[in-house]
Formats: sequence, C-alpha cells, structure tokens
Amino acid sequence: MFFWRQRIEPSGRSFGVEWGFTDRWGGSSQGSFGEFNLGAHVGDVQEAVHTNRHRLAHELSLRLTDLRFMDQQHGCAVAVTPGTATKNTKGERSFVDDGDAPPVDGLVSGGTEEALVVLVADCTPVLLLDRVEGLVAVVHAGRPGMVSGVIPATLRRLRELGATSLEAVVGPSVCPRCYEVPEAMRDAAAAVEPVAAGTSWAGTAAIDVASAVVAQLAREDVRLTWLPGCTREDADLYSYRRDGRTGRFAGIVRLLAPQEVA
Repeated sequence: MFFWRQRIEPSGRSFGVEWGFTDRWGGSSQGSFGEFNLGAHVGDVQEAVHTNRHRLAHELSLRLTDLRFMDQQHGCAVAVTPGTATKNTKGERSFVDDGDAPPVDGLVSGGTEEALVVLVADCTPVLLLDRVEGLVAVVHAGRPGMVSGVIPATLRRLRELGATSLEAVVGPSVCPRCYEVPEAMRDAAAAVEPVAAGTSWAGTAAIDVASAVVAQLAREDVRLTWLPGCTREDADLYSYRRDGRTGRFAGIVRLLAPQEVA
C-alpha cells in the first residue's frame, strides 16, 4: 500500500505529522488499474476506487469523508480546506469553504481531523508541513503547474496563514531520462527553472520537473527530503508515460494535534 510512510509524533506544543506516498499494491482495482488505484477520473470501476480510498482512510484512522482531494487542473490555483482559519484584510481570523474537491493544484489545511491527498502518475507530488503553526499542504506539480508557479503560490498561501518554518517531502515522479519532449517545450520550462533542462536516455530533449520543483523549494528556504525513484522505471508505481491507461497513486499528509495547547 505504501511506497514511503513516516509518522512524527507531536511534542509539547509542536504538531506531529503522518505523511506518505502509496504504491499500486494491496487494493481492489483490476487490469491496467491494478491494484491500489485512487483516481476516480481514469476509467476504473468506481466501486473499486471507493474501496481503495476507504482502505487508505482506515490506515490513517480516518473516515473516507475525511480525505480531501483536489480536482487537479495542471495550473497554479491554491485552495484552503473548510474550517481552516485565514486572515482577512484587517488581520482578523475567518474561515473559508472551498468545497469537497476544488479545481486547484495546491491544497492547504490547518485541521487535525482530515488528510490532504494529491494524485499522480508521473507528475511531482509535494507534501508540505509547518509543525509550529500547524499547517500542511499538498501540491500537484506537473510540467504546466511547475512552469506557472504552483509551488511558489502554495508557499505564499501557507505564509499568509502564518507559516514560518516549512519542510517538504518530494515524492517519486518521472525522471528526465524518461520524459522526452519537443525542444521548444524543454526550453520554455528551462526559461522558468534552468535545472529543468534535461536529456532523455536517447539523447533528445527532456524535462526534469522534480529538479525544478526542488530548486523552487530550496530558494524559498524550505527544508526538504527528496525521495528517489522514477515512476516510469518502477513497476510498483503508476506511470502514464509507461502505460497510458493506468491508475493514480497518492501523496498524503495529515496533521497531528500537539500535546499541549498554546
């Protein structure tokens, strides 16, 4: 079920976190979607997706309705989950409700009774955390999202909510060896982040989205862990580039309430 998983317990007034990335095993989906597909938009049997999502929620000791998904758009829009405190123009706290699956590629939460989910099959998934302020976020960073600035936009939203000490985990995605693109597309990505310019296994133009994402995080002083792995090269993960019709694995992050109340 999990490609990588970590739980950091709360300590004093510091929040804890449970976060991870799923793999494709241990679920109910069959055929090209086998086994643990979490994407409801890829043509899989909906009952199987529902069962898989329920299993994921159970692993996190949550209800299925506590999983917060995005309607991912390959853009740079960011939403905040219902009940998360925000600041209005006067600096006062208010609350927002962006719906169950907002059409965004960055999602932020300050709640401890929900888990944020990002779905991928080659794009770069990013999990973000501030243990002091009690904020988490997920980001779907494909090539268009990276170019349009979804990482800076999500960090900006977190900091508007008070985040000051951010850390990130960058999950597995397609590597530049396997992400061949037209030269013009590579050049456009490199114009935004020079490290995005890559070379495929065949010596042709390619894009290194993950390196560009890491560069953007590092420039914003975010402490990060970058997990190794290429989705196209690893049969334990879903890859659209490798298989075409396929499922989606997930990045998940859940905030854990501190032991002491500030």
